[in-house]
Amino acid sequence: MAIQGWVLIVLLWVSCAEAEYMVYDTTSKIVPGKLNVHLVPHSHDDVGWLKTIDQYYVGSNNSIQVACVQNVLDSMVPALLADKNRKFIFVEQAFFQRWWRTQSEAIQETVKQLVSSGQLELINGGMCMHEEAATHYIDMIDQTTLGHRFVKQEFNVTPRIGWQIDPFGHSAVQAYLLGAEVGFDSLFFARIDYQDRAKRKDDKTLEVVWRGSKSLGSSAQIFSDAFPAGNYEPPSHFHYEINDDDSLIVQDDKSLFDYNVPQCVNEFISAALSQANVTRTNHIMWTMGTDFKYQYAHTWFRQMDKFIHYVNQDGRVNALYSTPSIYTDAKHATNESWPIKTDDYFPYADRVNAYWTGYFTSRPSLKGYVRTMSGYYLAARQLEFYKGRSKAGPNIDSLADALAIAQHHDGISGTSKQHVADDYAKRLSIGYDEAAQMVEMSLGCILESSSKTGCRSPTTKFQQCPLLNISYCPSSEVDLSNGKNLVVVVYNPLGWKREDVIRIPVIDEKVTVKDSGGKVIEYQLLPLQNASLAIRNYHSMAYLGRSPSTTPKYWLAFPASAPPLGFNTYFISRVKKPAPHAKSHVMHSSELSKSGTIEVGLGALKLVYSGNGGKLLRYTNSRTKVNATVDQSYSFYAGDDGTKDKRDASGAYLFRPNGSYPLKSKGKASFTVLRGPILDEVHQKTNSWIYQIARVYKGKEHAEFEFTIGPIPIDDGFGKEVVTRITTGIRSKKTFYTDSNGRDFIERIRDFRKDWHLEVNQPIAGNYYPINLGMFIKDDKEELSVLVDRAVGGSSIVDGQVEIMLHRRLVHDDDRGVAEALNETVCVLNKCTGLTIVGKYYLRIDPLGEGAKWRRSFGQEIYSPFLLAFTEQDENSWKNSHVVSFSGIDPSYVVPDNVAIITLQELDDGKVLLRLAHLYEVGEDKDLSVIASVELKKLFANKKIKEIKETSLSANQGRAEMEKKRLVWKVEGPPKDDPKVVRGGPVDPATLVVELAPMEIRTFVLAFN
Repeated sequence: MAIQGWVLIVLLWVSCAEAEYMVYDTTSKIVPGKLNVHLVPHSHDDVGWLKTIDQYYVGSNNSIQVACVQNVLDSMVPALLADKNRKFIFVEQAFFQRWWRTQSEAIQETVKQLVSSGQLELINGGMCMHEEAATHYIDMIDQTTLGHRFVKQEFNVTPRIGWQIDPFGHSAVQAYLLGAEVGFDSLFFARIDYQDRAKRKDDKTLEVVWRGSKSLGSSAQIFSDAFPAGNYEPPSHFHYEINDDDSLIVQDDKSLFDYNVPQCVNEFISAALSQANVTRTNHIMWTMGTDFKYQYAHTWFRQMDKFIHYVNQDGRVNALYSTPSIYTDAKHATNESWPIKTDDYFPYADRVNAYWTGYFTSRPSLKGYVRTMSGYYLAARQLEFYKGRSKAGPNIDSLADALAIAQHHDGISGTSKQHVADDYAKRLSIGYDEAAQMVEMSLGCILESSSKTGCRSPTTKFQQCPLLNISYCPSSEVDLSNGKNLVVVVYNPLGWKREDVIRIPVIDEKVTVKDSGGKVIEYQLLPLQNASLAIRNYHSMAYLGRSPSTTPKYWLAFPASAPPLGFNTYFISRVKKPAPHAKSHVMHSSELSKSGTIEVGLGALKLVYSGNGGKLLRYTNSRTKVNATVDQSYSFYAGDDGTKDKRDASGAYLFRPNGSYPLKSKGKASFTVLRGPILDEVHQKTNSWIYQIARVYKGKEHAEFEFTIGPIPIDDGFGKEVVTRITTGIRSKKTFYTDSNGRDFIERIRDFRKDWHLEVNQPIAGNYYPINLGMFIKDDKEELSVLVDRAVGGSSIVDGQVEIMLHRRLVHDDDRGVAEALNETVCVLNKCTGLTIVGKYYLRIDPLGEGAKWRRSFGQEIYSPFLLAFTEQDENSWKNSHVVSFSGIDPSYVVPDNVAIITLQELDDGKVLLRLAHLYEVGEDKDLSVIASVELKKLFANKKIKEIKETSLSANQGRAEMEKKRLVWKVEGPPKDDPKVVRGGPVDPATLVVELAPMEIRTFVLAFN
C-alpha cells in the first residue's frame, strides 16, 4: 500500500506539470551596473587543414573529420530568421563566396537584410584567417583586400573587427597594418604564451591598446583582446553541437524528469564571474562556437535562448546575444584606460616544453612556392594593367584566389595534412598557368606596340621557366644552330632601375649575348654540376611525368639591367667559339696564397677560405674597410620523440630539439672553386644530402648561398631539423633583430620577454622567431645581416652567431591535431624519397648603421626578381618589328630609393588600385628614414589621372571616412610616452605628389581619362 501511494503522488505531480509552448525572452540589451555576458555565436572554419578547402565546404572525406561549411551557412539563415535577436558572425570569405554564388536571389536578399540589421556580421573579412608568422605583409594585404572589396560590393559594409583567433602567435604587423590601417576598431585572438597569459590574467592585462609600429605609434594603434582560456571555445560544458557529449543542456520542461534550470543558471553565473575576475570592466565575451560548428545551428541557439531567458530572470548577471562589434563599443563606452602593448606575441608555447616554433620552417618547399608566386603575382598585375584587363581571361584572378587561400594559418604555416598541402600547391600551379598566359600576352602586346589599340592576340609567343629552381628551362635549352636567336625579355617590377645577373641553362658553350642595342656583353659559362642534374632529372619526372629531352651542359650567366616597371631585351646566338675567358675555370692548388688560403670575389668583397678543406674564414670589403672573421656551417637538431614526458614531440607545429649535431665536409674532394668574369662560385658537398654553392658577383657586396638539402635520412629512427649557422666575432650581447612579416624589425633578447619574467625551459626553441625578410646582429662597430628567400625560423643562440632553420623532416606527430608526422616525400614510378629543397640566403657585413640600405633595397629584389620570358627569332627581324626596351613610367623618372610600388592593378570597373610603401622605419637609416615623395604624373606618364581617392589599406572605404569613425582609446601612462607621429600630407589634385612617412603605406584608387 505504501508503494502504491508513492506512485499515485508521482502521477498526480506529472499530470499537474503539463508541457506548454515556451516563448523565450532574448531581447536583452546591455545593462549598466551589471556584469554583461556577450554571447557571440561563431564557427571557426579552416580554409584547409585536415581536409582540403573544397572537402570542408561540401562535407566530403568525413572519415577524417565530419565538417561541412555549406551546412553551417545553410543552417545559419533560418536560425537567424527564427528570432531577430539572435546573432552570428562569419569570417572566411573563401567559404562564404563559394556559398553565395550558389544561392537564389531570394536567399541573397534575405542575407543582405540580415547583414544590414546586424544579425549577421562579416568580420575579419579576408579570404581566410591568415597566418601571422610565415606570411609576407603584401600577401596579407592582398588576401584581405580580395575579401573586403567583395563584402563592400555585395553588402555595402566594411568589416570593423579583426578576428585572428587561431593563428599560433601574433605579429606586430597584424596589429597596426592589418588591423588599424584597414579600419578595424579591435582585434581578438586566443593563442599567446601560457606564461604571458597567466601573468595577464593576474594583472588584468589581457586587453591592451597595441601599438605595433614604433614609426606610426598611436596613429595605428588598436584595442586588442587575448581570450583568457587560450582558446576560442565557450566555457566548459557550454558546447551544443549535435553529439557533443559534455553539454550542459537546459531542461526546463517540468513535465519531464531532470528539470535543471537553477543548476544551469548557477553554472552560467559561476563561469561568468570567474572570467570577470581576470578582465576589466563589466563586459565579458563568450565565444559560442569552435571548429566547424553550427552545422545544425538550432542546437546552439535553442540553448542560448534558454540561458538568456533564465539568467536574466535570475538577475545577478545580464546575458545577451552580441557580436564583437557590439562588445567593442561597450568596452569603449566604459572610458577605461588600457595598458599599452608594443612588439608582438611570439614565440607561442601552450605549455611547458611546447614551443610552436617549428612551423616557422615546416614545409619549406610550399613556403618557397608561395613566396615565388607572390612576387610573380605582383609583376603580373603590373603587366595586366599595361595591356588592359580582360574579364574573359586570361587574367590573374585564379592566382589571386590560390595565393589568398594559401595564406591560411594551416596553409603556408605547413601544419596541414600532406594531401591538403598538395592541394594548396595544385591551386597555385593552376593559377600560375593562367597568369603566365596573361603575362606572355601582355609582353607580346607591349613589344608589338599595340597595347593602346586593345591588343588581344599578339603574334609573338613567349614561354617562361617556372622550374628554373631545378635547373630546368626548355625555353633556353634550345639548339641555335639554325641561325635563330634566343630572345630573352627581362622585366623589372621595381620602381627603380635595376641590375642583376641572369642565369639560365644552355646546351652548348658556343654562344654569345647581345643587349638591346646589339652590343656584345660579357658573359660566363659555368658547368652544370652533377648534383644539379640529378635534381633536375628526378624532379622533372616527378612534376611533369617525363624526363627532360635534353641535357644542358652549362649555366649561362650574364649581367642584365632593366628600367623601372619596364624591360630590356637580350639576344643569345650561336658563335663558332665562346668568348675568351667566358668559361669558368676551376681553381688549382697553385693559386693558393702563401698562407694557404683561397680568396674568392671579383670586386671589393672577398670571402677567404682555408685551402685545406674549404672552411670559410674571413669576410672582407675593401670599400667599407670591414675585415671580419666568419664561419659558416651546417648542423641538425634531433627531433625529440616526446617519450620523456609522454607528450610534445617535435612535429609540424612544435620545435623540441634533443641534441645538436654538427655536419662537416670530408676531404678536399668536397670543395671546388670556379672563377670567371661575372662571378666566383665555391662548391661544397657537406655530405650525401647537403650541397652548397657560395657566390660572389662582380659589383655586388653580399654573398649568396644556395643550398640543396635532402633527402634528410631518417632510417636511424630520428627526425632531423637542419640549420645553418654563421658565426662572427660581433659582440651582440644576447640581442638580435628579426622582421615582422617582412616589414618592421623587432629587437629580440635571448631568454628574455619584455612583458613578463620568462621561465626558461627550452633555451633553443624558446628563442626561435619567424623570419620573412631577414635578421641581423650588431655591436658598436659592425652589423651582420642575413636575408632569406622564404619564411623560415631563426635565432641567435650564441653571441655573434646567426642561426636559420632551413629544412625539417620528422617521424613523430606533435599531438596538435594534424595527426601526421612531418615526413614529406617525392614519388616517381612508385618509389618515394624524402623531400629535397633548393633555396638561398644572403649574407652581408657592414659598418654599424649602414646595413639597412642593403636589407631594404636588396630585400625588395629578392621578393620581386626579374621576370624572364623567352622566344626564338632572328635578331634583325625582331628589332624591326618589336620594341626592345620599355618603361611604364616617365623615362627620366625613378621612384625614390625608400619607396616600393607594392600594388599596381586594374580593377574590374576599369579603375586602378595603387599602393606605395615607405620601406624604412623611423631612425633606421640616416639618409632614407625621411619623408619621401612620389610624382604620380611621372609614374603614369602615358595616362592622365582624372580622379584620385585615398582609401583604407584594403581599399574598401575612403581614408578620411575611416579616420573619422575610428575609435579613440584611453591608455595608461603620461602623454609624453606617445611621441609625435609624422604622416604624409593630403594629395593635391593639381600636382599629384604623394608623400610617405617612414613605414607608411598609402592606398589609392585612380581613374584615368
